[in-house]
Amino acid sequence: MSEKQPLSSSSQPNYSGGYPGGAPPGGAPQYPGGGYPAPQGAYQGGQPPPQGAYQGAPPPQGPAPGYPGGQPTQGYPQPGAPQGGYPSAPPAGAYPGGGVPPAGAYPGSGAPPAGAYPGGGAPPAGAYPGGGAPPAGAYPGGGAPPAGGPGAPAQGGAPPQYQGEMPGDDVDDNPNAVPQQATAPPLEKMDNIGGYSNVGFGGAMLPPPSYDEAMKGPPPDRQNISNVPTITEQDAREALLKHVAENCCYGKGAAEDLKYLDLKSTSAFHYTLETFGEGRQTAWAYEPYTGQVIDGPMNGQAPGPWDIPAQASALFQNQKIDLEVPHTASVKPCHTCFSSGFIRCHRCMGRGRVRCTWCHGSGHRTVHRGGDSHRERCTWCHGNGRRRCDTCCGCGSVTCTSCAGYRQLKCYIKLTILWTNHTVDHIVERTPLPDHLIRGVSGQTAFEETYPRVWPIQHFPDAEVNDASRNLIQQQQYPTERILQQRHRVRIVPVTQCMYKWKNEESDYFVYGFEHKVYAPNYPQQCCCGCSIL
Repeated sequence: MSEKQPLSSSSQPNYSGGYPGGAPPGGAPQYPGGGYPAPQGAYQGGQPPPQGAYQGAPPPQGPAPGYPGGQPTQGYPQPGAPQGGYPSAPPAGAYPGGGVPPAGAYPGSGAPPAGAYPGGGAPPAGAYPGGGAPPAGAYPGGGAPPAGGPGAPAQGGAPPQYQGEMPGDDVDDNPNAVPQQATAPPLEKMDNIGGYSNVGFGGAMLPPPSYDEAMKGPPPDRQNISNVPTITEQDAREALLKHVAENCCYGKGAAEDLKYLDLKSTSAFHYTLETFGEGRQTAWAYEPYTGQVIDGPMNGQAPGPWDIPAQASALFQNQKIDLEVPHTASVKPCHTCFSSGFIRCHRCMGRGRVRCTWCHGSGHRTVHRGGDSHRERCTWCHGNGRRRCDTCCGCGSVTCTSCAGYRQLKCYIKLTILWTNHTVDHIVERTPLPDHLIRGVSGQTAFEETYPRVWPIQHFPDAEVNDASRNLIQQQQYPTERILQQRHRVRIVPVTQCMYKWKNEESDYFVYGFEHKVYAPNYPQQCCCGCSIL
């Protein structure tokens, strides 16, 4: 059928809900989908006008009556009662066709009863009682809260707010620019927790409560000290050959041919005292609030730092744990991004673009071709001299480093518990062998005790060891720690001075420890053939 032939009455399409008052004028071009385009000023998309719009005739084509100069700037008035409500019942014709109100309206065409809701039922979940305006601070329009509330990263919402002035011109691109470091919230914004009024963001060690002295009663019975084994000439020679083999420039001829004059066996005593103490410090801490449980002051009074139970996993080992002090947590708006979730981009300084690194912001580059110089448009920035910032993708802001985009912080008092093993020692060694070598070898443990507080050694055959034990124990005082355990031991390390003669020259070396380590600073063949010492 031709579009330009008028349709017969029997084939007229149904225009109910289409153009009010009848079919469109004959000859109008067909609208996609079988309809016709709406006249100028009517509703687009082929959809019927909303209930309460112009009925019975098309919308006016000229200036609207009552609106000087043309159509109203905000479009046609919305259907329904005017702002403020009708003083009594709605005038006749307020509802389309002048008929009864649509289903769900108020019966009798009267004003709605105070506080009533459509259908006469109970208010919907989340509505404001009484049908009144939302309270101050509610979401505009009575809608749902915007995406990105507590527990979710910010998605739009309030525009990001920056600290400091934004540069007046684009900055040079710096891919190595580092983001702003997270800073602690203002201390005056923190809650006043009983017993923690002097706590800041820098931890301070807290003195432990007074406890009874553990050293009561007589010292325990102690066994006699046994002697350590000695070495033979064969053991001394094998130890020296092993030492020579570990040094690439040493010659082994002297070790094989030397003659021993004497072996003097002695013992080095290594006294060690370990004090295992516990220290505690408190400080305010914060982390992004992602919806985790908040244990605040409303749940009770916060316990003292030394009242929180904690136990080390092993004795005489350094350890550290962090705990949240109960009943001290609260949720605060992020101070860095002003609760927006974003901060100024550290690469473009909030401008969203940077100078092109290829043309240095000029938009053109000088190209040498065929001996001539040509000025061409920069292909990197397309002649603009500016490029979009790759860090913020042109928006000028990045995710806040303090709240990770969640816009709120969980603030609480953090308890840090440090278990420290303090070790002091004393070495008794009366040969030219350096004392520090004794610490690195094994020996025979002649004595060992572990108590909350140990008693000084008084029965050791060497008086210097007894004096060292007494002095070191008296020095172990830690005002900010609670001493949990002490342990002291005496190791006997064998030391043998080997006197020898090689090529009419007399010298010596030392063999020490159960590993038979060798100390031979005067070994005669420290440089083999063909090797020169610079």
